[in-house]
Amino acid sequence: MKKMKGFSLIGTIIGVAVVALIAVAAFFIIDGNNKATNYNDYDFYSIIEPTKDNGFIGDHVKGSSDAPVLIFEYADYQCPGCASVNPRVNKMIKELDGKIALVYRNFLLSYHKNGTAAASAVEAAGLQGYWKPYADLMFERQTEWEDLSSSARTDMFVEYFNNITDGKGDVEKFKQDMESDEVSKKISFDMGIAKRVNVEATPAFYVDGQFIDWNNAGSVEVNGKTVSWDSARTGDDFIKLFEEIADAKMGK
Repeated sequence: MKKMKGFSLIGTIIGVAVVALIAVAAFFIIDGNNKATNYNDYDFYSIIEPTKDNGFIGDHVKGSSDAPVLIFEYADYQCPGCASVNPRVNKMIKELDGKIALVYRNFLLSYHKNGTAAASAVEAAGLQGYWKPYADLMFERQTEWEDLSSSARTDMFVEYFNNITDGKGDVEKFKQDMESDEVSKKISFDMGIAKRVNVEATPAFYVDGQFIDWNNAGSVEVNGKTVSWDSARTGDDFIKLFEEIADAKMGK
């Protein structure tokens, strides 16, 4: 019998289209959850505690929550730029210990087919106390999971969870939490805030309500002082900028 290559190609195209549609549908389901939330009740530039609106999952913080400078990052785990900047963020928090803390919030991009699932996995790991190591691992291994099918993706996320927890985490709870209303509400809540502070792309950083456009030269006003940066930057420039912001905030 002659092999019908055309049908094989059509099947592949349909399969890819279905995966893409599922990803977009998941994005809009999560995005739609925030319509009943009164965002006027919240200060977007402070650490938000667990409430019914965010599924009783508060903001995730790298560094001390008492630090004089809070940086707010909006990111997507499937965003390559977010993955590349994450080591710099971690280095900055370590080097500027006590001066700066970073508040992480989800902002999903609809064209990332596994972005919603990735965010759900990280939030689920966070419910067992493993948010930071799991988030870091998700960024570090982004290329391993970004194009996987749903079943293969879940298997890999469970493998990551076992690695992070050294086999001590509750895998069944982790899988249930990935699909839970609480996790969905948390992601939706973050996205609702992101839209209200005009996030358009990831990663996006804010200090004192001011957007730090790391792709272009710019400046921010901190404690009456102008802190500026140019468009020619290195990894260390990223840390130096936030050190200047911290010093200005503390009146140095």
